Amino acid sequence: MFVNPWSLALCLLSGITLFLILVACKTAVKVLRHWDPAADSQRQIELESEIWLSSTLVQYGLAFQIISLLLYVLAADHFSGMLSGAMCATGALLANDYGLPLLIVKIAGMFLYGLWIVLHQLDISSEKYPLVRLKYILLLLIAPLLLADTALLILYLQGLNPDVITSCCAVIFGEGDKGAVQNLLGRMGSQTTLGFYYSWLALLFVAGFLAWRRQEIILYLLYGTAMALFFVLALHTLIAQLSSYIYAMPFHNCPFCMLKREYGYIGFFIYLPLFATAFCGVMPMLIHLCRARGILAPTVARLQKKLVAVSLFALALYAVLSSYPYLLYLFRGGEG
Repeated sequence: MFVNPWSLALCLLSGITLFLILVACKTAVKVLRHWDPAADSQRQIELESEIWLSSTLVQYGLAFQIISLLLYVLAADHFSGMLSGAMCATGALLANDYGLPLLIVKIAGMFLYGLWIVLHQLDISSEKYPLVRLKYILLLLIAPLLLADTALLILYLQGLNPDVITSCCAVIFGEGDKGAVQNLLGRMGSQTTLGFYYSWLALLFVAGFLAWRRQEIILYLLYGTAMALFFVLALHTLIAQLSSYIYAMPFHNCPFCMLKREYGYIGFFIYLPLFATAFCGVMPMLIHLCRARGILAPTVARLQKKLVAVSLFALALYAVLSSYPYLLYLFRGGEG
């Protein structure tokens, strides 16, 4: 599988990013040891020039790594056409023990990489670079995750064998016990899931509006925590319940088939707002500590308000697009 164009693209992207990060880690060590914004020594001047170039390269590398999440899902869908028994990305991801862990690492990494990029933009908004140490400490924490990402990618591609029969999504996401849908995220009954999901969604809108209006740390903390939990709940509900209304098939609960042409690529229009609302909803809580750096307080406050506004807009978009098939079903005389 390594000679496949999709595999080459993933490996190249991962290799370039890892190289840039590892080189930047050398700069990170220098920053932690020698950074002194009050000094005007030759070493400080050289270090300032070095972090500017290093941070710019890291920013682009992490942005490409975020994009690799989408590339990986598309590649898995492509691989499914070469694997016996697989009909979509689900079968390809479960073709060996490394596909699903790699997907989880890439999803988790997306939030960490995005956080670094946000901190970098805040840092360069001031001539004194008040967040240099913080963002390079985070970079050192990100490096092992990128190493794990690359290692899992190599193991996954190496383990793909067209001669080994894998399961299709119809088998993996079948009907479970007591009317619940069996899926990779667990089991929960239909009424319980949907009722809890829409209640949480309504509370999120209220919490988000209050956070946008009052801009208080407790509200950012409440909204960010609730959004992180909603992200997991939304993925569960979308896969276990709402997906069957998209496919118009009661027992078809695949999270990836909705990305296909026959369903109008609606999955892209659902997942992108979901990831956007989760990221923008959590970020105001995470960057609030940066307001302690007095010089950044106004900039951070403006960014927090914008992020909450974008999060609420994306949340509304996700709620409409994901619920539309279900509501249309009820309107036309389905359940109810």
